[in-house]
Amino acid sequence: MKKNKKRGLRIFVSALIIILSLLFLQRLLTPKYVDDVVEGAFIKEFYNEEHKEDLNLIFIGDCEVYSNFSPVTLWQEYGINSYIRGSADQYVWQSYYILEDTLKYVKPEAVVFNVLSLRNEEPKREAYNRMSLEGLKWSGTKINAIRDSMTEDENFLDYVFPILRYHSRWSDIKSTDFEFFFHSKPVSYNGFYMKTDVRPPQDVPEGQPLNNYNFGERAWHYLDKIRTLCEDNGIELILIKAPSLYPYWYDEYEEQVENYANEHELMYINFLEHKDEIGLDYDTDTFDGGLHLNVYGAEKLSRWFGNILSEEGLSDLRDRENLQRMWDEKISRYEAEKAEQSD
Repeated sequence: MKKNKKRGLRIFVSALIIILSLLFLQRLLTPKYVDDVVEGAFIKEFYNEEHKEDLNLIFIGDCEVYSNFSPVTLWQEYGINSYIRGSADQYVWQSYYILEDTLKYVKPEAVVFNVLSLRNEEPKREAYNRMSLEGLKWSGTKINAIRDSMTEDENFLDYVFPILRYHSRWSDIKSTDFEFFFHSKPVSYNGFYMKTDVRPPQDVPEGQPLNNYNFGERAWHYLDKIRTLCEDNGIELILIKAPSLYPYWYDEYEEQVENYANEHELMYINFLEHKDEIGLDYDTDTFDGGLHLNVYGAEKLSRWFGNILSEEGLSDLRDRENLQRMWDEKISRYEAEKAEQSD
């Protein structure tokens, strides 16, 4: 009997060591998204947000939200407590699931969705899927998001056990993989990706004729789900098209979104049509030739949009001392990095 107990204990200890070793390797090899490709950290950062239950504005969408809107400016100018749940090339069905996840923690007054992703019917690259989905907390929402997003070459178990996907990443390990083994560092400002670089547009590609301009059935299906989810929770849904010069936004795209917004009585703003009112100067307000705004352009756009949101009745929360203290700390870090990047 004693021998059996000792044998059982040895087996248990050996299994525990193997499991702990695998977990250690998995954590070490999984990308930390704190240096080169920080976009992969944006979705996960939301869970560390203090007072997230008090957020009254949520953005969802792709790089056209996380690069183009400054939550700091929205707070400073209008007292709007906002967060951007954006990720690289976020598809419309991913936006739906990310919104579904977000509403487990907060019921905002309004949700802003950027319509560029309506062009996409199928996922393109695993790397973009992972930057959008790996940071989500495990739940039925995440499971459904992964299943709806996987490319033909992907495997669901690779998301459950990332070591299966990243086991060959040894040559890419950096000092930051050890430095941020147990913790991470904030790389965004309420989901906003700050860049102070200035690179004016040059040779912006013109739109080429397409065989079909119609958004696909899948895109419309998930936009309907986003709208219904907002309606069921008493949240105003606002559709926008960011003022990015490319990818090219066709008139046929614009007409479809306008018709949808009119049919469902939604606010829709195409910022490309208001760039002069906003005061955007693409020679100084973009960091990559017109694809994304830099911090100076994002602040202009946020100031203009925030005025509309304020006039629409979005609450000014600057009288809440706990939020003001939190934002004072965020603003201090924001201004320090802006100055550092500008040097």
